[in-house]
This record gives sequence, structure tokens and C-alpha cells, in this order.
Amino acid sequence: MAVADEAAMLDLGRRIAGQARIGDVIALEGGLGAGKTTLARGILEALGLKGEAPSPSFAIVQPYDVPEVRLPVAHVDLYRLDMPEETEELALGEYLMDSLLIIEWPDRLGDRLWPHALRLTIAMTEDGARRLTADLPDAWTDRWLQI
Repeated sequence: MAVADEAAMLDLGRRIAGQARIGDVIALEGGLGAGKTTLARGILEALGLKGEAPSPSFAIVQPYDVPEVRLPVAHVDLYRLDMPEETEELALGEYLMDSLLIIEWPDRLGDRLWPHALRLTIAMTEDGARRLTADLPDAWTDRWLQI
């Protein structure tokens, strides 16, 4: 799927938010500047967040709760982590009981990424646009058609 610019990436995030549920994992992959945080901001905006969501690069985990958003979200950025073992102390699995989990740089989890995760890979094209590839688990197959 081609994503022309930042506005289109935000819009895609808004559409994904319409299908997101508690217990979902949305894994955002791509290089620096690919648009992962922009996509996450679109999701958070559509869930009711007022103002621009900060990148959780330094906090690593940025939680959002009701009434700030219509369903709890943990926005995670694993860029600064080097080893999958470092993610253990974050206890990310606990968020799945009552939240949506959005993870930037999920490759830092190694083989610990949940099999039900919606994996979205964003690649920059030569003309400055983005190409998004979705790896759909069974839980997202029908929902993705609605996006």
C-alpha cells in the first residue's frame, strides 16, 4: 500500500484505530524517519487523544488511559534497547490484559513478539513516499479489509 505523505499516514492510523481492540498488538517496523510515530499518532488521535502524542523514545513506554483515550493504549518505542532480554523488565505482556499495545522497533523483541501482532513495515521510496506492507495475523484478516 502506498502512503503519499504525512497526512496520508495520519489518516491510515485513524482508520486502523477504528478496528483496534484491547489486547491487540500493532508492531511498527521501518527505518528512522519512515513514519512509525506518525502512524501511531494517527491511531492515538482517532482514539481521542487531544494534542500531539510525544515519541516515547526516551520514556520507552508511554501509557494513555481513559478518559484521555477511548481505550487504554501503551505506546512503546524499543529503539534504545540492544538485547531482547532488556524488554523483560518492561512487562509489556501485562498491557495486553486491558490495553492496545503499539510497538515501534519490534525487532528489538527478537522472537518475543506475539504471534497475533499486526506487523506493519514502512519503507521509504525514492520519491519520498512510503510503502506499507502488512503482515496480517488471523485476528486482523477481516478487520484489515475495513481499513
